Amino acid sequence: MSDPARRQFLRLGALAAAAVPLAHATGAAAAGEDRPRFPDAWFPVTDHGAVGDGTTDCTAAVRAAVRACHAAGGGHVLIPAGRWATGAIHLLSGVDLHVAEGATVLFDTDPAAYLPVVRTRWQGIEVHNYSPLIYAYRQRDIAVTGRGVLDARSDTAHWWPWKGSGQYGWKSGMPNERADWATLEQWGAQGVPVTERVLGAGHYLRPSFVQPYACQNVLIEGVTLRNSPFWNIHPVLSRNITVRDVRVECEGPNSDGCDPDSCENVTIERVTFATHDDCIAVKSGRDEDGRRVAVPSRHIRIRDCVYLSGGAAVAIGSEMSGGVSDVVAQGLYLPSDPDLGEASVTSVLNVKSTPTRGGYVRDVRVTDVDAPAWMYVPFEVTFQYAGGTGGDQPAEVSGLSAERWSVGRCEYPVRVRALPEAPVSDVRLDRLVFHDAAQDILLQSVTDVSVHRVTVNGRPVEGPA
Repeated sequence: MSDPARRQFLRLGALAAAAVPLAHATGAAAAGEDRPRFPDAWFPVTDHGAVGDGTTDCTAAVRAAVRACHAAGGGHVLIPAGRWATGAIHLLSGVDLHVAEGATVLFDTDPAAYLPVVRTRWQGIEVHNYSPLIYAYRQRDIAVTGRGVLDARSDTAHWWPWKGSGQYGWKSGMPNERADWATLEQWGAQGVPVTERVLGAGHYLRPSFVQPYACQNVLIEGVTLRNSPFWNIHPVLSRNITVRDVRVECEGPNSDGCDPDSCENVTIERVTFATHDDCIAVKSGRDEDGRRVAVPSRHIRIRDCVYLSGGAAVAIGSEMSGGVSDVVAQGLYLPSDPDLGEASVTSVLNVKSTPTRGGYVRDVRVTDVDAPAWMYVPFEVTFQYAGGTGGDQPAEVSGLSAERWSVGRCEYPVRVRALPEAPVSDVRLDRLVFHDAAQDILLQSVTDVSVHRVTVNGRPVEGPA
């Protein structure tokens, strides 16, 4: 698709979104409504001793600039053009970390640079672990903006080998995350107090890249994120989040692009994803620990994003024990273009859970999809995802809607594999075209299916599939 054609596609999608019935639109007004505002006050990190030569450790200078900005009532911490080496950056209320065009922030690859431990969530279970590279805890009105680059510098020699996979540099005898993850799962299942769940030094759970935890009014805009150790943008238990005009580039393990986790009022728009795992994954905690916290993700708005590589363009789960509701994704572009390269994304929408996860998924709507590139299953719901400690508690899934999709080659166009004891209900398929599908639509344990103007390989599919 040429740039003018893509702009026309996104414009038409925006017009279509304006016609969303009121029942679906109420959350949209709330999402992103309380974006942070900052005084026109600037605090260059160079005023605190930072040197942009790519080798001088600027950690203390960046932290001093953040404290000065916060103490003055807020403003912008400026990282100007140059190459700036740093460890963990902890934001405080009223602070916009502004990474100027031409600036590259190079994060230390030594795990010790992310100590002491902080309260975080790792794959849906609360724990005290290495600090995320950019972190905030119980702050409000914070931002990461600019046209610069944030480079975590993870690779097959740093962070990624902890996955325990030879694909990412791990070799026999090297440490990996398996034992620590098993311990954390056990702590969550047994209800061990979070204050007693301490890993960090001597342990091997990789930190997320950017994580506002229990924060309000968060903006991430314009920057490029590269080579994350783990999940890229991971807001947890936070409200009023806007992620806009960002580019995420990471081919490492578990490199999810943006994962709102027990969050409310989230807008993700005009983001380009080139990841190895899900591009966007809406989450709300895992098994017993997710049900203990019991905070859902809701009022999520996704608009006009580009998906170059990854798992699902939009996933729900698999860690969703606190529940997920009111998700609207509109204007998804999965290109097959000589200038952009063919996308390698496995699905457009993937709702995934296990028979042990509990929770619910309600009212998810994905509209205006242009996906000429090959994918495995564009629309999938599965209860067969791996892992889980929560006992026999399948999730409740209802109110899934797909409208105005154009999909090129795929295996199954739609595949819903629910459990007889927990059928998926209220599935609406409208104006979907699957040009070249190897299989037919597959629906198992689904009730109340609506199919209108759907074609597979040129043949119309009418009524319940």
